[in-house]
Amino acid sequence: MNHNDILRRLRFALSLDDIATIAIFKLANYEMEKDYLSMLMKKEEESGFMLCRDKILSLFLDGLIIQKRGKQEGVEPVVLKGSERLSNNDILRKIRIAMSYRDEDMLTILKLANFRLSKGELSAMFRKPDHRNYKESGDQVVRYLLKGMTIKYRPDAAKTSTTPVVKKNKYQKPNKPRRGESPTNKGKTTPEENNSVWGKVDPK
Repeated sequence: MNHNDILRRLRFALSLDDIATIAIFKLANYEMEKDYLSMLMKKEEESGFMLCRDKILSLFLDGLIIQKRGKQEGVEPVVLKGSERLSNNDILRKIRIAMSYRDEDMLTILKLANFRLSKGELSAMFRKPDHRNYKESGDQVVRYLLKGMTIKYRPDAAKTSTTPVVKKNKYQKPNKPRRGESPTNKGKTTPEENNSVWGKVDPK
């Protein structure tokens, strides 16, 4: 999941059209052009796609904070330099501030997307990087938070945007499990088994 996906999903969850999105960028002192925004909203396989830089997503989230919480006197949005990166932890923190979420709110929203996280695990993501209990967030935490926000704020749209179920051909013979495999899982592992809360775990 790249920054384009995050920007696209957040816009969808909060029902932000191009005009509203451009206005949010302006709150962060960035003049977003409609043509550039259109390229950021395209998918990678589409013609004209342009990768969303860390700086752009950071400015949008800062603008969202100003829109939702008001501008703090004497404080200006920090513009990331070319070598600086916006981590998943930073993204979660900025969304949390903008939406005035408490720990309980975020856990509830994650549950809406069928993603379970303990309060301790969530708190670890908001620690300072040099704290001994700090943990890096994986893509899936951000993804499920945005999915939960869509379910919360746009329940009807969330139903229609789910992945369609692929029907099996009734004439196709079922695959037989290999020797030693259970007929139910056929030796496969679920995404939850392959990935931790913090990101993908390398197989041993």
